[in-house]
Amino acid sequence: MVEAGKVDERRTIDVPAEAAGQRLDTFLAQFLTAQGEGVSRSRVQLLMEQGDVLVNGEREKASLKLRGGERIAVTGEPHPAPLKATPEDIPLDVVFEDADLAVVNKPAGMMVHAGSGQNEDARSRGTLVNALLYRFKALSSTGGDLRPGIVHRLDKDTSGLIVVAKNDRTHAALGEMFASRQIKKTYIALVQGAVERQKGTINAGVGRDPVRRTRMTAQPQENARTAVSHYEVVRRLSNRFGKFTLVRVRIETGRTHQIRVHMASIGHPVVGDTLYGGAGQLMDQVAAQAAQSKAARRNAEPERLRLGRNFLHAAKLEFAHPATGKLLQLEAPLPQELEQFLGRLESEETAAGND
Repeated sequence: MVEAGKVDERRTIDVPAEAAGQRLDTFLAQFLTAQGEGVSRSRVQLLMEQGDVLVNGEREKASLKLRGGERIAVTGEPHPAPLKATPEDIPLDVVFEDADLAVVNKPAGMMVHAGSGQNEDARSRGTLVNALLYRFKALSSTGGDLRPGIVHRLDKDTSGLIVVAKNDRTHAALGEMFASRQIKKTYIALVQGAVERQKGTINAGVGRDPVRRTRMTAQPQENARTAVSHYEVVRRLSNRFGKFTLVRVRIETGRTHQIRVHMASIGHPVVGDTLYGGAGQLMDQVAAQAAQSKAARRNAEPERLRLGRNFLHAAKLEFAHPATGKLLQLEAPLPQELEQFLGRLESEETAAGND
């Protein structure tokens, strides 16, 4: 670590003439990356805000246009210290708690933990881990400083039950139970279209999409891992916004985006899940078709229903307590926004039946 205010000769840069006209932050990020530092422009800007970048011995703005010939000194580390989760006073819906573990009903929109590449800024706050540290103080250390207590995860826009380990012994036991499929996980999802079969099993490996790296895929991949999902139809809906099926899904495995990928693979993406082909908003199809006629073109836009999240909820967990052996059967009802959205679709069915 370079002491504040002292110049590290290894990070003293003489700006070449061909860099004339470049922004200071852009040049420095490119230069450090070429040297194997792998530094982003935002990280360079943070260094500058901290006073750790000097141009000819003076602090300058990130937008400074270089002329060539300047001497830049980087007096701080271009990489931040490893991220460590910090406690935050965020309300938690704790469904079960004892000395060994807790089960929490996570809301949609909350990340379980920050990403390893994130800095101490707004992106690494407001996570479930931050809230857990404030509420429980002591959690298992198996997952490291970034993921204390975390044995499994839920996607950011998925709500519902998640189990948390308070000590390493419990973490190890729960990890083994997940691996050996001793923990039953049941979800409720609203998917698009009319699912043909009343019950079914999707047994298709899930792996990283080789083209779109933010997605997973059920298409055959070398990195695909076994994934099994069992679904059962709870309710079928058909109205002016389209056809939908409310399903209960029990997963044997817990692969990334598993239910979302599996349901999309059979042509029924989860409502709101735009990453896998779901609609971000539902349009009144009857009005949309009518608007195609000349007589109706002056009418208002067809009504649209927006959810703002995936209609996917981890509704039930069943497992034997790793210390006592007692069977735990824990449930979390659909959150209000999902109940209201479903109620709206159901009311459309009632209205159609009364026409």
